[in-house]
Amino acid sequence: MKHQTENPPPRRLYMDNAATSFPKPKTVLEAMSRYAAELGASAGRGAYREAAQTGELMNECRRRLDKLFHGQGPQRFVFTLNCTDALNLAIKGLIDPEQTNHVICTQIDHNSILRPVNALADRGWVEPTRIAVDPRTGLLDPDDIARAIRPQTRLIAITHASNVTGTVQPIRQIGRIAREHGVPLVLDAAQSAGHVPIDVQADGVDLLAAPGHKGLLGPLGTGFLYVGAGMEEILRPIREGGTGSLSEQDRQPDFLPDKYESGSHNAIGIIGLSEGVRWVLAQTVEKLAAREVELMGAFIDGVEDVEGLSYFGPRGVKDRVGVFSVRIEALEPHELAAVLEERYGILTRAGIHCAPLAHQVIGTAALGGTTRLSFGPFLSSQDVHYAADALADIAASMREQRLAKVHSDS
Repeated sequence: MKHQTENPPPRRLYMDNAATSFPKPKTVLEAMSRYAAELGASAGRGAYREAAQTGELMNECRRRLDKLFHGQGPQRFVFTLNCTDALNLAIKGLIDPEQTNHVICTQIDHNSILRPVNALADRGWVEPTRIAVDPRTGLLDPDDIARAIRPQTRLIAITHASNVTGTVQPIRQIGRIAREHGVPLVLDAAQSAGHVPIDVQADGVDLLAAPGHKGLLGPLGTGFLYVGAGMEEILRPIREGGTGSLSEQDRQPDFLPDKYESGSHNAIGIIGLSEGVRWVLAQTVEKLAAREVELMGAFIDGVEDVEGLSYFGPRGVKDRVGVFSVRIEALEPHELAAVLEERYGILTRAGIHCAPLAHQVIGTAALGGTTRLSFGPFLSSQDVHYAADALADIAASMREQRLAKVHSDS
């Protein structure tokens, strides 16, 4: 008697790079392992060789970040827990509760901007203005920012690339407006760092916040805030403590990066991040961005004309990164995510994506959000075609079910 064999489970295809990138370059894991096995020290907490080598490896990460983003010195890259931590420092550090404060953000921002701003507003410390975006593209009009600026405007906070629609804002135009009005520009580069070129000097970015674990291909628990020239004079620390420098003094150092870095560093994570940045520099962001454009084009070609399937954000590859929110008629976002995983092995993220206003703008908030697919540098065109075909298959299946129900009802 022959035994029936079940179909093998589908391979696992990771498409949740907007949450965290996977896989990482092999060198990232190797560097972290070497630190754990051979060094293990805390930088600045000892004069012995292992502590000094750890500090030098961390400083190398700053130098690589400075090169990647065309900064004004490695010491201006302040290590943080993640992008959210960096944005809290940037936003709260620029607000003086003794003054009248106005801040500008947008409807498409992530909660990492919205929540710090709202927390300050709830205390009566700031009045926010949220710039509207086009519901079809997610793009804002830079002139709306210029019109919103007041004498009391302390900062402009912009989500560079949306984690919902993939929309990339015209940051150089916005930076020019901010400079003309003397208002600090805070850029949330959570979805753009490592995906598209960023030049903090040419783009007019005063404070650049980014995670280490997404497009820069480092581990979770890493991030940074770039502090542009002169910002250290007005940006207050939001925490104080041990820095390993000036230990004989009971006041926080006033020099970079120590002014904003308190407590022992996540050395193993930063050393891993450094290798991720090295990998990005070797590939070049320009080539990585061009490759992502190819993947986006392949995906759009596969889903553009599928009946019952919608994707949000810019139509085509212009003004976007490889983040796609999709919906299929009569399927809840989490149901679609479950089908993609169970039948096709495709790993996505469903829901509101910590960006409630963005989903309100595109009309999906009351529907439970969307199902998001997000691309990374180790995906192939074949992978993207497979995902598009899977969505088309699911949409066709839902159409057949609707037709069968109509026939049975009649």
